[in-house]
Amino acid sequence: MHGRVETLRNEGQSVIDFSIAISHFPAPRPVLDAVNAAVERQRIMPYTSVVGALDVRAHLAAKVRAENGVDASPDEIIVTNGAKQGLYEALYTMADPGDTVLVFKPHWPAYVATSQLLGLRPILADLPEEITPAFLDGLGQPDIVIINNPHNPTGKVYTRRELEYLCAWVARIGARVIVDESYEHLIFEGGHTSLAALCDWREIGVVTLFSASQSYAMMGWRVGFALAPAEVVNAMQTLQGPITAAAPHLSQVAASVAFATGAPRAMMADYRERRDLAARLFAEVPWIVMHAPASGPYLWGDVRSLTMDTVGFAEALLEEKSVAVMPGEALGVPGFIRLGYISDDVPTLREGFRRIIEFGEAFAAHEAADRR
Repeated sequence: MHGRVETLRNEGQSVIDFSIAISHFPAPRPVLDAVNAAVERQRIMPYTSVVGALDVRAHLAAKVRAENGVDASPDEIIVTNGAKQGLYEALYTMADPGDTVLVFKPHWPAYVATSQLLGLRPILADLPEEITPAFLDGLGQPDIVIINNPHNPTGKVYTRRELEYLCAWVARIGARVIVDESYEHLIFEGGHTSLAALCDWREIGVVTLFSASQSYAMMGWRVGFALAPAEVVNAMQTLQGPITAAAPHLSQVAASVAFATGAPRAMMADYRERRDLAARLFAEVPWIVMHAPASGPYLWGDVRSLTMDTVGFAEALLEEKSVAVMPGEALGVPGFIRLGYISDDVPTLREGFRRIIEFGEAFAAHEAADRR
């Protein structure tokens, strides 16, 4: 959908794009200063090791120890071109074609797409409000489990007890785990706990993915890293070498500084105001249920009382109101829409919400007339 919006904008059309979350904040000032200094200091940028420069990996390992409570060494860190590369490499190195991958839905589309690309078999399960041992016991014995914490798009933040249940379950069934913690600092309610802090992550085979994109408003910098057992990092490095080699030198400088800046408090205060505004504006709309999420840059709207065909809903909304949203079908759950709310200024945000509500009311009236 975001690609459609870019095409329309290039044709001269004005479109409000809620289909993706691109922060209106710049990268943190220390990041910009460090990159500028690196350019001035070293105008010829050398290649680094495929896994990333040693000093960068040492800084990232220190971040994981201090913030996430996970004992880690630089040999257990690989710097990647965003979290997607880490996901691809982790799945490639830990699974064989035909292996099963458990994905909770709604889901980030890349989990299923990457699994299918590698000849793996995604198993989709509805994400419950609470993870319990009984729920986990009913999921069979997947080879790989993907956990997204905090969760895109619902905003769910896993509790420590839920993660302890997950640790015990995967250890018992022998599954390996990929934990995507890209939104670790985008939490409004509750706190973030890393699954790797609660289990023998080396023995189980846990890969934890981190990204600067959302937590530090660095979407276009394309840099993240993975924490994994050393043998998995070595295998990921073998794969990464002939594909992209190392992440760009300046992106590594940026990552090293970004992940040392901690929680982005000013940005999160701004996001909270936007989230609360959306919750107020949609609260009295009868055809949508839009709760204020506990985390993340997205709103997750339930429009099942209006339609289950949210692809059709999104297409018509774009055509008639020039507003783009992500249909739930893309995330495995029809009848829902996902809205990124962090991109535009507040007046544009309000205008986009107004158009959605106006469109939905007309859509509901049309549906009611058809039933008569």
